Amino acid sequence: MKNSLPSTSVSHAVEVLKKEEVIAYPTEAVFGVGCDPDSEAAVNRLLALKQRPVEKGLILIAASYEQLKPYIDDSALTPEQRDTVFAAWPGPVTFVFPAKPSTPRWLTGRFDSLAVRVTNHPLVVELCEAFGKPLVSTSANLTGLPPCRTSQEVLAQFGDDFPVLIGETGGRTNPSEIRDALTGESFRQG
Repeated sequence: MKNSLPSTSVSHAVEVLKKEEVIAYPTEAVFGVGCDPDSEAAVNRLLALKQRPVEKGLILIAASYEQLKPYIDDSALTPEQRDTVFAAWPGPVTFVFPAKPSTPRWLTGRFDSLAVRVTNHPLVVELCEAFGKPLVSTSANLTGLPPCRTSQEVLAQFGDDFPVLIGETGGRTNPSEIRDALTGESFRQG
């Protein structure tokens, strides 16, 4: 059975996510693979798929800042730091926030922080709104291979049965920039 999800089928993507499975979807620059951040089983599937150690931590992508608040310690930021973050969002900038103590280690890895982004990609916004929360988001590629930029590349790397939300990436050439929300330090250029 072919599991490609037509772009009109955000509802089908949500059903796959609710089954604690991993899906692929277009983001600002490349396709991402993601899952329910509250499901340890789903995150473990994603980590196994990517051959990524849990210690590295993960990124959450969301439709709004409100969706991220259950995972990050918003109170640790000054109004000025918050203004700097909001000036970059929504968009392709990921910020590292202090994590709430309740945020699962399968998301934060060895850190007491969590990388998060409010996206401006319309299909991902629609997906996160329909799912009612953020998604774990990491580039769609197998270890040692380049990140996928089309749904065809996703299917070539992950197999014809991999669930893909069909759509176009945002056309950016580089992955999202990553900055520290508290210090402004840049960890990765965008």
